[in-house]
Amino acid sequence: MSEPYAVVLAGGSGTRFWPLSRNTRPKQLLNLFDGDTLLHQTLARLDGLVPRENVFLLTNAQQEEGVRAIATGVPPENIIPEPAKRDTAPAVALGVGLVAARDPEASMMVLPADQLIHDTFEYHSVMKDALTIAGATDALVTIGIKPTWACPSYGYIERGDRAVVSDIDVTHPPYEVQRFREKPNSDLAEQFLGAGNFSWNAGMFIWSVPTVLAELNQHAPKLANFVGEIRRSKDISATVAAQFPELTPISIDYALMEKASRVLNLEATFDWDDVGSWISVAKYLENIGDNNQANTPVSVLDSGNNIVFSDNGQHIALLGVDDLIVVRTDDAILIANRHHADSIKKLVKDLPDELH
Repeated sequence: MSEPYAVVLAGGSGTRFWPLSRNTRPKQLLNLFDGDTLLHQTLARLDGLVPRENVFLLTNAQQEEGVRAIATGVPPENIIPEPAKRDTAPAVALGVGLVAARDPEASMMVLPADQLIHDTFEYHSVMKDALTIAGATDALVTIGIKPTWACPSYGYIERGDRAVVSDIDVTHPPYEVQRFREKPNSDLAEQFLGAGNFSWNAGMFIWSVPTVLAELNQHAPKLANFVGEIRRSKDISATVAAQFPELTPISIDYALMEKASRVLNLEATFDWDDVGSWISVAKYLENIGDNNQANTPVSVLDSGNNIVFSDNGQHIALLGVDDLIVVRTDDAILIANRHHADSIKKLVKDLPDELH
């Protein structure tokens, strides 16, 4: 049996964590937790699961330098800058083509680079089972996260019956996916939580190359053709440069997962955090005074429920303020109401170009 492959999606716009994040330095390249970057952690989790020579990193031209500086253990030729922003389906097709060119029978994983996971042992257990199932079936496999609250910001996976998969021994049973559900409103999210058979869609996909190619040929023939061009190419960089920008921007969920003949879901037994905003980061910062979270020295008087972050350890004082996000970098300061954290990306659009 051949060794598995991993395609890590390491692009992104770098807007939710402004002013710390920029176009050249999105979330996965930031040191948010006084330790390794999320990209470094993602690659480290793959050790013992996927050989480094079987890891492909897809990024973009703006972020290529930062990605290469972190991903020193990945072969340089396996780090591919996408020449245009085309959403996840074209990126996944590129990854499938790269793997298929090496091993047309391989099983592979598609993984985001920007998720926080600490429990590597359980992560390996789940992903090994997913690879086993993907190699033994004609199904596309997803990893779902057991919801801890009725979050309206995630897509959901609705599970059906336990899947019948013969002649395999796995710890984490797969379930048939009935359908993918878009980000719900709060009321509908409460219904999903109460039903008990919904998972958050973590954007992790596992499949064999023959299975995903069969599904792409049926549901996304232009992407399948692109995979074929990559497989046959004698100059992959030139092929990507010429053909990738011509692909239609669309997510992998819309292009493939929602249409696929059979999708199976494994529920994660590892910890998981999408770390989608400064609110998420605050959970990992030191708590000071009346529920103020900070990564830097803070003096507090009559202030509560604030988030304070400085990239250089500068002392920050809070007086008579509540519910703020205060982030300081060398060239910019953000002061925002924490209840508007999801709107920071909208604010970035109105900033001078040099602050993007």
